[in-house]
Amino acid sequence: FLPNFWMKLVKHDKPLPPNEIKFIIPVQMTNYDVKNYLEKIYKVPVADVTTKIVQGKIRKAEGKTYLVKEDDYRVAFVTLPKGEEFTFPDLFSKTAVMEKQESMQKQTEQSQQLQKTYIRQDPHRHGLPSWFGI
Repeated sequence: FLPNFWMKLVKHDKPLPPNEIKFIIPVQMTNYDVKNYLEKIYKVPVADVTTKIVQGKIRKAEGKTYLVKEDDYRVAFVTLPKGEEFTFPDLFSKTAVMEKQESMQKQTEQSQQLQKTYIRQDPHRHGLPSWFGI
C-alpha cells in the first residue's frame, strides 16, 4: 500500500548542514505525513520536519495576453538524527558527461559520412535529391 503523495528531493540554494534535506511536496501533505512517508517507506530515521508553503509564480501566458499562476507547493526541510548524514548524489559526473558527448559526436560524424555515401551526385542534376529522378 503506497500513499497518493510524492516527494521531490532538491538541492538548496545555500549549503545546508549535512543532516538536513530539502524536499518539494504537495500542499496537502503535512509534517506528520512527511515523517511517516520517510520512516515507513524508505526506513529513514527523521528527527524533525519543518514545512512552508510557497506560492506559485505568476507569469504571462506564452503568446497570450492573460496571466497564469502556477500551482502552490510546500517545501519540507527534514532534519535527520545526530550522527546521520546525507550527501546529495552526483548524478552527472564530469567524466560521464564528457564520454557521452564524445560518443554522440562520433555517432554524428558516422551518420554524416553514411549520408554522403548514400546521396548520389549527378553533375547534370545539381541540387536535386537522388529520389527525384525515379
